[in-house]
Amino acid sequence: MTQETGVTAVAHVIQLAVAPVFLLSAIGAMLTVMTNRLARIVDRARTVERELGQRGTAPDATVIADMASLSRRAKLIHRAITLCTVTALLICAVIAVLFLGAFLNVDASGIIGVLFVVAMLAFFLGLLLFLREIFLATATVHSPCADAAGYTWRKRGLARRRLSAARFAND
Repeated sequence: MTQETGVTAVAHVIQLAVAPVFLLSAIGAMLTVMTNRLARIVDRARTVERELGQRGTAPDATVIADMASLSRRAKLIHRAITLCTVTALLICAVIAVLFLGAFLNVDASGIIGVLFVVAMLAFFLGLLLFLREIFLATATVHSPCADAAGYTWRKRGLARRRLSAARFAND
């Protein structure tokens, strides 16, 4: 009967651990997206540096601004990746404490609660940094097609249509 109770307890802990494991999968997917964005930022910075080296001239203001923007974006996404990785580690700790509490017959609910709340705060901050990087990326988009159509990119990446007096005069 004791062995059956132990197996039942372990089965219950496994049931409780399923939700954090799914959360780990979601965090892993977010980390994949973020690392891909970081790779694209690094690739773009290397391309700009290579093109600058091939020209053999001093960088102009546009290149300096682009490199500064890429650097800022890389820092933001790096911090987001760090926070999401910390989240994954904390969720792993939640799962481990769940099992340790069951095996040692100790009430670990307080520790589990704190670990989970800290994990969610880290994930929240990581997502905020990710969102900030996206805003920064869209704010620095320059499209010749959009410029030709009369669109300009303003703060926060919002496209606004320029209305000129000539357009009103033609209507």
